[in-house]
Amino acid sequence: MPRNVLMVPYVTEKSMNHISGTPAQSNSDGNKLEFIVRRDATKAEIKAAFEDRYEVKVESVNTRITRNGKHAIIKLTKDYQAEEVGMRLGIF
Repeated sequence: MPRNVLMVPYVTEKSMNHISGTPAQSNSDGNKLEFIVRRDATKAEIKAAFEDRYEVKVESVNTRITRNGKHAIIKLTKDYQAEEVGMRLGIF
């Protein structure tokens, strides 16, 4: 059984812009969600946990460490919509 690497969704104005891909972003392709994850989680573990939990396919995972913890920006494939997953999470 894989350990729980996804802790909580990280919801800010900037992270909401990742979902739809606004023109203000330098990378305006959107379709991304941001999560706080376990600090020792690898990108592969984050991808596997997200795909398993939300039944979607992940294109890529980028991580960064801040004083709030480790953040993962998860980009979904074109077959899935971040807005739909966000609605399931209750962030809309």
